[in-house]
Amino acid sequence: MAQFFEVHPENPPARLLKQAAALLARGGIAAVPTDSSYALVCQLDDKAAADSLRRIRGVDDKHHLTLLCRDLSELANYARVDNKQFRLLKTATPGPYTFILEASKEVPRRLSHPSRKTIGLRVPEHKTLQALLELHGAPLLATTLIPRGETEPLNDARAIRELMEHELAAVIDAGACHHAPTTVIDLTPMGHGDEPVVMRQGRGELAPLGL
Repeated sequence: MAQFFEVHPENPPARLLKQAAALLARGGIAAVPTDSSYALVCQLDDKAAADSLRRIRGVDDKHHLTLLCRDLSELANYARVDNKQFRLLKTATPGPYTFILEASKEVPRRLSHPSRKTIGLRVPEHKTLQALLELHGAPLLATTLIPRGETEPLNDARAIRELMEHELAAVIDAGACHHAPTTVIDLTPMGHGDEPVVMRQGRGELAPLGL
């Protein structure tokens, strides 16, 4: 049965988020608010939790999962980033963007894309999620919270609890999120002198990035 944590989006109580972080540390899956839509998250170095995340979401190992990082310095631990890529990332983070980058050796092989050895990375700006990442002390593995068989993400924490309360360890309710997904940008071509590729236009604007 999922524990339900109702928090203020701008000033979430640390006491409640510590409880949610403890559930994640024990291998639980949580539904959390982001600066785009709600997401399912689990800790990074837990194969069973990652398998559960994929099962709940209804995706296989070819589906890109995303690492939610606190900042760029943390992101750089999990991806190979050159100077040109870093300048673009600095312009866009934190914010509603997901970047596809070449995975570093710090990313467990089972979590990177099996054919391309890439990983999705994101630095969110949602204050509740940032506070949870700080308390957890490491990136969280994430995927957009789209129920199996559906095409649109859920945006209401109480509806999420009602639908998934027997599959999740926690639901963090910080109010409704934006309904638009992140903008997804593949930065791996930049490593070969080519331009980034916009894979999905979402909430993140392209003009500020020069794309």
